[in-house]
Amino acid sequence: MKFLTLEDGQPGALLEATVVDIRAAARELSTQSGTDTLESIVRAGDAAAAAVWTLAQQALAAGVACRPFAEVRPMAPIPVPRRNILCLGKNYLEHAQEIAAKMEQSGEAPRQPIIFTKATTAVIAPGAPIPAYPAYTRKLDYEAELALVIGTGGRDIAPGHAWEHVFGYTAINDISARDLQKNHHQWFRAKSLDGFAPMGPLLVHRSVMPEPANIEVKCFVNGELRQSDTFDRLIFDVPTLISVLSAGMTLLPGDIIATGTPAGVGMGFTPPKYLQPGDVVVVDVTGVGELRNPVIE
Repeated sequence: MKFLTLEDGQPGALLEATVVDIRAAARELSTQSGTDTLESIVRAGDAAAAAVWTLAQQALAAGVACRPFAEVRPMAPIPVPRRNILCLGKNYLEHAQEIAAKMEQSGEAPRQPIIFTKATTAVIAPGAPIPAYPAYTRKLDYEAELALVIGTGGRDIAPGHAWEHVFGYTAINDISARDLQKNHHQWFRAKSLDGFAPMGPLLVHRSVMPEPANIEVKCFVNGELRQSDTFDRLIFDVPTLISVLSAGMTLLPGDIIATGTPAGVGMGFTPPKYLQPGDVVVVDVTGVGELRNPVIE
């Protein structure tokens, strides 16, 4: 089951190369979808998602409320998250090492997950421009990541039950201003400027999620492959992350968890390869498709 948020905020479903507008399908088939947004589907749970998927299949069979995916300009799957995006820092060993080399720090793997957040106002759609903010930063960087979306909330979640709380996954680009990151001695401001969280295009239900070893996380800048790794190579895996994040803190349906970025960020090169106006950044996560965004002045 693959879902997306369409141009007017309505939920859609992707079946092969065809998108079904769920609101329009319910109207055309004289039924009730019970869900007005993709976030409401997430909050309603797996049974609601399955019902929406069945409606989408019926619409496809009837040839109503359908159009090619190539003609769709989706929003971010959850355009306005209910609270900050939860993020994991240095969760791939090679990335931790490349950053450590630049910062003259230890390249050892973190002993505990490094957790920070991004502001909700950073979220933008696939295709939307990433502002370069030349007045604020000269070191604009990219970070391709797989992001999880929580379906069933909870607190003190045991690792063995962690996946039961995941609705699905999407792609996110954790855009970062490295000079702000250094100057402010923390990561929130450097990663939270408006436009610093491109997300999408799809939200893929966990029922069709490949094994972690078969999920690739890649980033291309102007067609050049910069980052590439597989989801099984996280330092802290999904059960650990959800267990730690929910320890004494309730996770809510719709919460977004960015799980970390592989090696190959712009800062890691010698000389660094920071983003410039005119660049096009593509994050490609298996099953989610391409998240493509241009950089503008």
